[in-house]
Amino acid sequence: MKIKVFLGVAMCKTIRFLAKLLGRGSSLPGQITLKFFPDILKYIELPDKVIAVTGSNGKTSTLEMIAHVLKEAGLKVAYNKEGSNQIEGVTTFLLCDCTLSGKVKSDIVIMESDERFARHTFKHFKPKQLFITNLYRDQLTRNGHPEWVYDVIGECIDDSMELILNADDPLVSKFGKDRANVRYFGAQRLPMDSEENTSVYHDGKYCPCCKAPMEYDYYHYNHIGSYRCTNCSHKRNDTAWTITDASLEEGYIVVNGKYKIELSFSSIYHCYNTLAAFAAADIAGVDGEVAAKALSGYDLSSGRIVKFNLGKREGTLLVSKHENSISYDQSIKVAAEDKRPVSVMVIVDAISRKYQTYETSWLWDIDFENLKSDNIKEVVLAGKYHEDLKQRFSFTDIEESKIRNFESIPEAVDYLRQGEGYIYVITCFSDKHKFCELAE
Repeated sequence: MKIKVFLGVAMCKTIRFLAKLLGRGSSLPGQITLKFFPDILKYIELPDKVIAVTGSNGKTSTLEMIAHVLKEAGLKVAYNKEGSNQIEGVTTFLLCDCTLSGKVKSDIVIMESDERFARHTFKHFKPKQLFITNLYRDQLTRNGHPEWVYDVIGECIDDSMELILNADDPLVSKFGKDRANVRYFGAQRLPMDSEENTSVYHDGKYCPCCKAPMEYDYYHYNHIGSYRCTNCSHKRNDTAWTITDASLEEGYIVVNGKYKIELSFSSIYHCYNTLAAFAAADIAGVDGEVAAKALSGYDLSSGRIVKFNLGKREGTLLVSKHENSISYDQSIKVAAEDKRPVSVMVIVDAISRKYQTYETSWLWDIDFENLKSDNIKEVVLAGKYHEDLKQRFSFTDIEESKIRNFESIPEAVDYLRQGEGYIYVITCFSDKHKFCELAE
């Protein structure tokens, strides 16, 4: 077995070195190694602390912030920093951090895992803690319904793992039902909350446990909030890590009534990701003051939020997930709540980088109605699916004179370059580079 581990680690390290020279992705070394040694992860020696993050949204951003805090605290961290979150990518970063005898050299391992593939990644080893951030309607072509994803994640969970769950998501919190080894994170009632669901749809309307109607005290956004079933015992649980105060306008959150964290980007999404990172740092033994200081003002380098210039105009690119309406909703909310006069550009040119799909029904789940805001002076629709976007916008109350359509992204960018005011560009990783190569 020692020979097997030696050969597997050596193979992965060698292929990784060559792949870097050729500019290839970080999943290739793991993919090839697993063909020869499919159970190699079963035999590596992990450190005592292994933390994993999964869920529909926020995995990469949360993981990056966890890694930042742990490194600031002086720990040596192994993680899939390049975002390859299926078993091949996990295999690559773990084996490349191993000695040739198969022992991981870092003090702590943290990883994000694709929600559908966690059952494969954790077949041969289990994390000590598994964070589940949220479960939303996401990429219908590959994920189907959120309750199906719930079942798939459930296949990787056993009693040896401590679950760290988003208490404010009724489907995620179901993982903790009748389970002792679980803790929760979430937010108390906040100034920006609503007492009514204002989204196009409401996935928290019925209890995920018994399907009876649910009641909410308040909503943070979409179906995330304080809920209770009218029939069974399912309700929002008490939280070990809690946002007790927050202001998106002033850009901060307060955790557990004590630790104030300045946000580099003001969105409710970023609040939850930051809270999860704080919780992970706490679990890893990092002092709360140290964690709060490291998180304050931290700018993500993952490319989810990109500042740019178009001539004299400044702007922010918000990378949302195609086929994920809640991701779009939060980007829209950021633009709509800006106090400055702004232009908003929405690009849908390629729906998926991996799957051949032309399905656009997910556009009808997005709250584009929220772009009817006094601060938004125009909306520019661009890309191959600009007509699909135009049809969707025709069902909003936004004045037709404020909407411009361009199939050509360069033409849309040239149009924006001639205007005035701040710009928000909302698109996906599939289309991000098509805008970035035209901007400064």
